[in-house]
Amino acid sequence: MPKMNVEKKEKKAEKRKKLKQRVAQKGELELETEPKEKKQNLQAMKEEEELTAEERRKLERKLQKEHKKKEKQLMREAGISTKKVEPKKQSGSELALAYLTSWSENPEEWKFQKTRQTWLLLHMYDKEKVPDKYFTILLDYLQGLQGGARDITVQKAEAFMKEFDGSNAEDPNLLEKCERIRQVLQLLS
Repeated sequence: MPKMNVEKKEKKAEKRKKLKQRVAQKGELELETEPKEKKQNLQAMKEEEELTAEERRKLERKLQKEHKKKEKQLMREAGISTKKVEPKKQSGSELALAYLTSWSENPEEWKFQKTRQTWLLLHMYDKEKVPDKYFTILLDYLQGLQGGARDITVQKAEAFMKEFDGSNAEDPNLLEKCERIRQVLQLLS
């Protein structure tokens, strides 16, 4: 048993020694550039002897964070962009149309998404947002529409029809919208 305790103590001493060397190396690199930090790193090394393992980890993370911050600042001063380029997110229309396509082409993998259905129901009369190619798929989708969504869609379509019947407009966009409304009413009524 005494040999095991001695071995453990030796391993701990070696780990501390290696950690001190790493911190010292980091400190030397940073100390060359900024003399103020020299005092802070020396103090940190002295305090590190008294720190627990968790406190040492926190200190190492803090030093890494400060180092990254300085690198970013130097990059900014040099005129190099540090921002990560995020991939372009798909718009609501792209997501909704992809949802509709998935419903028609991969019914086994398709999963209901209320937000996509709501978007489709709100914009189904707009030819720019839901092109004719997708509108035919949407009509098939509407056949399976159930519950409150079906009732509300019929009510809105009837309200739109009353509004457009009273206007007698000759606008081609309005006529296309009326035709879509008629198709939806015929399907759902």
